[in-house]
Amino acid sequence: MRSEFESIYRLVAEATKVVITTHMSPDGDAMGSALAMYHWLRCRRPDLQSLTVILPTAAPDFLMWLPDADKCLVHDRQREEAEQRMADADLIICTDFNEPKRVGALAPALLKATGKKVLIDHHLHPSDFADVIVSVPEAPATCQLVYELITAEENTPSLCREGRGGSSIPTCIYTGLMTDTGNFSYNSRNPELYRIVARLIEWGVDKDAIYNNVFNQYSVDRMRLVGYCLNQKMRVFPEYHMALIYLNRKELYKYNFQSGDAEGIVNMPLQSKDIYYSCFMREDKATPEEQAAHNGCKTKIKISLRSQGDRPVNILAAELFGGGGHANASGGEYYGPISSAVQRFLSGYTQFFKKD
Repeated sequence: MRSEFESIYRLVAEATKVVITTHMSPDGDAMGSALAMYHWLRCRRPDLQSLTVILPTAAPDFLMWLPDADKCLVHDRQREEAEQRMADADLIICTDFNEPKRVGALAPALLKATGKKVLIDHHLHPSDFADVIVSVPEAPATCQLVYELITAEENTPSLCREGRGGSSIPTCIYTGLMTDTGNFSYNSRNPELYRIVARLIEWGVDKDAIYNNVFNQYSVDRMRLVGYCLNQKMRVFPEYHMALIYLNRKELYKYNFQSGDAEGIVNMPLQSKDIYYSCFMREDKATPEEQAAHNGCKTKIKISLRSQGDRPVNILAAELFGGGGHANASGGEYYGPISSAVQRFLSGYTQFFKKD
């Protein structure tokens, strides 16, 4: 990746106005990678005319403690300003998504923008919309690639500890590594991941505080939603060691659902003995742009899949729901009634999951 890194350094050196963006419904890796890049650029190029992080949709509350998360523009709330910043930028850095559709309604502005584009991501099959692409599907998180980019320069270790907000970089990177591996419970076999964690702790990361900020700040309503999911909505299929949970909008409304409240629910069935596959679906409203692209369908089903060991779920995600991801952590979407999405899954999962 050295040649790609050198190209990025050159583009950063030449830039005057920079935008950083990431995918819809940003998770810890999306926010961590975008904000780590933001703080790195603040340190490296304090002379920039403008530096903006644009989120397609708002981040969940449990990630808003991240350094300068409150400074991000949110496209679906500040559309005009966000699209103007995108149009004016001479460098656009995209983190943690592999194709423009992952930024939703922001995609037309991204593709129309004339600035140079950099893509840093760890998902399969990256689109060729960017001028420089750093894509490593084997990486557990995009934050690892951001770490490698930043630390490839000799001055970075001191930069990450001192001056102009540089100490925020390790915190953002650790957050992405922790959340995209389920607190190091999957996609986390590479020893280099733990060497990076050790360096981040040496640079002052408080991993216990980060864990508390991410996993111990949910609302009471969210806790009750989890109880409802496990007690009333979880279906178990013992022959295939699989569990399925699905929620419609009426059920989400009953528990005052907020962005981020579904985080981690898909992992919970895997805590049960002999459950190796887990699928979680929830109903959402399709945006006007999504409705236009899917024959006016007003309903979008968000699908998350998890597994343990040598039991991939990304092939099912791709073939049944147009998604993808990593072998043990994948997702997709379905436009239509949730009952139809459930039926598609139940009719097809036996082709992809191991029996007994």
